[in-house]
Amino acid sequence: MEDIEMVLEIDGTKIPMNGFVEKILCGMVKGSIETLRGVEDNWKNVNIRMSR
Repeated sequence: MEDIEMVLEIDGTKIPMNGFVEKILCGMVKGSIETLRGVEDNWKNVNIRMSR
């Protein structure tokens, strides 16, 4: 994938990801947000917060 850095952090702990997992998660997030109206092609940062 292009030069995209992805960090997975759960309850304050960074979770290491191998290349395959990082590529899958990055592709899902990137593909999803780029289809949304109002998202520019040249976006720089994406923050997603999930709580339960």
